[in-house]
Amino acid sequence: MQGKIIKGIAGFYYVHVEGQGIYECKAKGIFRKDHVKPLVGDNVKMEVLDEKDMEGNILEILPRRSALIRPAVANVDQALIIFAIVKPNPNFNLLDRFLIRMERQNLPTIICFNKQDIASPEEKEALLKSYETCGYRVLFISALENEGMEQVRELLTGKTTTVAGPSGVGKSSLINRLAPTANMETGAISVKIERGRHTTRHSEIIALGEETYIVDTPGFTSLDISEITKEELGQYYPEFVQYEPYCKFSGCAHISEPSCGVKDAVAEGKISKVRYENYKVLYQELKEIKRY
Repeated sequence: MQGKIIKGIAGFYYVHVEGQGIYECKAKGIFRKDHVKPLVGDNVKMEVLDEKDMEGNILEILPRRSALIRPAVANVDQALIIFAIVKPNPNFNLLDRFLIRMERQNLPTIICFNKQDIASPEEKEALLKSYETCGYRVLFISALENEGMEQVRELLTGKTTTVAGPSGVGKSSLINRLAPTANMETGAISVKIERGRHTTRHSEIIALGEETYIVDTPGFTSLDISEITKEELGQYYPEFVQYEPYCKFSGCAHISEPSCGVKDAVAEGKISKVRYENYKVLYQELKEIKRY
């Protein structure tokens, strides 16, 4: 039998099998011996130990087409990052950190701004100008009013999408719109293991339809990018690429150098000033990290 790991807690893996339901499984000892850890999102082969209690063993992890480090999840096709337009106002530094992390992991990203029902046209236009010029798909929705949700569903269909965002932006409301039964399924798992409500939140996959899944990840208030160097930073800003050939110096940092194609593009409004200012802040932050 084949299925997909949708959640992992304390050595138990919950495997969703199309048309059957969710099985509570342990991983065979061979995985520990081979230093392989099953990940949420893994497609696996399993054996059923108890059909009545829906229990089984994971026998084999099928080949992964991708694996993320943070969050630790396999076989993801894209990311959907959710911020509010207002209440709270978007933290652009945090948003850019997330985009850098996804660029680093070569994961296509859709930016979804929620709460459009209480935002002004000017606020929406400013966000669109800032992020569409980077090459990202930008959506405006209202999860509360069910506005724009069909467009979201269309972009998710046939893919596994990791959904992330800071607290208070409406991520839970969006997930509840997409998967009204998600809370019921989560509750069933919590009752089964009698610990769900008292543990740190984990990443969890929710099935939306055939071959369509979303990965709900814990909310974040900060994102560390210290694993990259200041010299690497610019390569994770895709909008810089077409202007870098106009830089006078090879390896231009786009900070204080004269005749810089990127700075010229910012001055001409071709690159978002918000994005560029964040780039400078992050560059300085990385510059101050001691490398040993």
